[in-house]
Amino acid sequence: QVQLVESGGGLVQPGGSLRLSCAVSGSIFSINVMGWYRQAPGNQRELVASIIGGGVENYLDSVKGRFTISRDNAKNTVFLRMNSLNTDDTAVYYCNVWRSGVSYWGQGTQVTVAS
Repeated sequence: QVQLVESGGGLVQPGGSLRLSCAVSGSIFSINVMGWYRQAPGNQRELVASIIGGGVENYLDSVKGRFTISRDNAKNTVFLRMNSLNTDDTAVYYCNVWRSGVSYWGQGTQVTVAS
């Protein structure tokens, strides 16, 4: 089993920044993909950023240049640095990992961008 615990969400003004963290515990061997998704009310969950294997990064077009995904293997943690936030980024953000063909999710952390 793999357990994911997100933190770092909150209320931020437009143009502000946040850093989300996802602590991964349990059996972390053979985790292939780590990523962040988000879901706004009335919308489908969408992939925001992912980091695959040795470090290949992928981003949703609307966050390219503003968000950065990273991982600290020593601490079993994946981060999402979010800069220049706007109201369209308001959503619940979920951490996700794939291990041996099984997908695991965190409980989500709310990010609200408002003035």
